[in-house]
Amino acid sequence: MSQLKIAVIVGSTRIGRFADHPAQWIAETAGARSELAIEVLDLRDYPLPFFGEARATEAENETAERWKKKLREFDGYIFTAAEYNHAPTGVLKNAIDLGEFIQKPVAFVGYGGVGGARAVEHLRLIFVEMGAASVKTGVHIAFSEYLSVLKEGKSLGDYPHLNEAAKNQLDQLIWWGNALKAARSVITSA
Repeated sequence: MSQLKIAVIVGSTRIGRFADHPAQWIAETAGARSELAIEVLDLRDYPLPFFGEARATEAENETAERWKKKLREFDGYIFTAAEYNHAPTGVLKNAIDLGEFIQKPVAFVGYGGVGGARAVEHLRLIFVEMGAASVKTGVHIAFSEYLSVLKEGKSLGDYPHLNEAAKNQLDQLIWWGNALKAARSVITSA
């Protein structure tokens, strides 16, 4: 079977963001799997207009079309999900609203309050509406791990429980990715 093409989407654009750490770590972890081809997509490279905004400039509309076109290349997605005020970032929600994820698997690496769990739960509900399939296992980076990376120079890979969660998540992403890719090919060939 061919490799699944998976996008790791950096879900925060804030200055001084932590998102680069989990994005790089999960991309490297996933990239070590022979079943996956990984590409990191940074929302900073896609300054999107707000969904449905009538005042969007031509350049913003072109960026939104470039975003949609890029997303179509992938068989599945892993999102880094910062939690702010018990929810995902506005820029990530907007990018999801402007994207296309129908019949593709999604996975999440959360961080922030309670390991980003509340933001991830919001995202799972959003992706049901988007017609995507959320894998069961999330990777949740606790505040103590967050601080140890920033202040002590540790790596997320130094934590066995994060590595185990990532392995389980990737196993599920591969299963769902292959199942949904096969189903999409049957539908498009009919």
